[in-house]
Amino acid sequence: MKTTPSAFCNLLGYNSPLFSLRRYGKCNLIGYTCRRAVLSAVAVVGLALSAAPAPAPCCPTEAATEAGDGRGLPAADFTRDSLYQLDATYTTDSGEPFRLARLRGRPVILTMFFASCNSACPLLVADITRLQAALPAPLRDEVAIVLVSFDVARDTPAALRKYREDRLLGPQWNLLHGDEDAVAELAALLGVKYKQETDGQFAHSNLITMLDAEGEIVHQRAGLQGGLVEAAAAIVLAHEKR
Repeated sequence: MKTTPSAFCNLLGYNSPLFSLRRYGKCNLIGYTCRRAVLSAVAVVGLALSAAPAPAPCCPTEAATEAGDGRGLPAADFTRDSLYQLDATYTTDSGEPFRLARLRGRPVILTMFFASCNSACPLLVADITRLQAALPAPLRDEVAIVLVSFDVARDTPAALRKYREDRLLGPQWNLLHGDEDAVAELAALLGVKYKQETDGQFAHSNLITMLDAEGEIVHQRAGLQGGLVEAAAAIVLAHEKR
């Protein structure tokens, strides 16, 4: 299905409020970084790369999300560019249903990966850990981290649970398994490309995405090196503006 061309290439890459985009949208969201005043916020961040983030409860229950998000925000009426309009239901590594809208009201660090990856994905996870540690203490405890797997066949909830245990990932980390349509739709909206190779591995974009409390993209870090100061500053700035 083709995306609708746009001179400005908005977040969704098309105009449908129903999020009907599927399969590798051509809208490159790396440029959607919301860099306004990011440099001025860099000084506030102070990268403490060796500090270990304190664990915090992850998210409200699914029932709480249906009645509201637990933070006084309604369960509907998402902003125009919010990823929380997506209606896909994922499964967590503990076997629970999970919709992205459950995270409304808190900052989010999100990336797409696969558990058997032995090259880029461990570096992405390590950088996210460092990014979380670089945030001011109250925000460090509040941020939610989301890993969505490309590998819908092998990354079952049980496989993702083992990944969590092997890497000692705390309760703020949400490891999600989705069906092919849900994964492809989210990848298209994030500007992430991926393809499974003949050996079962995946070639994929290396992109860490930061969302604000409404689920809008405020910054993306592309590649595998650097950019953590700017990413942390973007999270701080978005948190201050809410």
